[in-house]
Amino acid sequence: MPAAHVTLNANAMRSLEDIREEYEFLDGDERYRLLIELGRELDAMPDALKTDATKVRGCSASVWVYPTAREDGTLHFLADSNAAITKGIVALVISAVQDKPAATVAQTDIAAALEPFALKKQLSSNRTQGVPNMIALIRETAARYAAA
Repeated sequence: MPAAHVTLNANAMRSLEDIREEYEFLDGDERYRLLIELGRELDAMPDALKTDATKVRGCSASVWVYPTAREDGTLHFLADSNAAITKGIVALVISAVQDKPAATVAQTDIAAALEPFALKKQLSSNRTQGVPNMIALIRETAARYAAA
């Protein structure tokens, strides 16, 4: 995929560590609220980028992920979902790799980074079934950019 030229929010995404610290103090519905809030904090993804090519397979909700390569070699991901909690999960996954060098993203064990959140215990299998596909898409895309 070619790199997109889009206007990005000036707000930096929260680090996965900062999110984890907050998440640990919450329970049940509060964790759902945090996920929904994270989803709202994602950079807006233009509808023109929500195509079959950017759609993540295997998700119960519609999920799109689009990488943008920056001149400094880092990747910035645009992502969206039509379901609020799913969008929050997407934001959580993206926060593990956002604005890092492509080679670093390709090597990151995103699933391991997400283990402290115990998503499979917190959410229905419908909500988490597409996560491995999203992680694979992100890492494969990053590997292509790193090799280029």
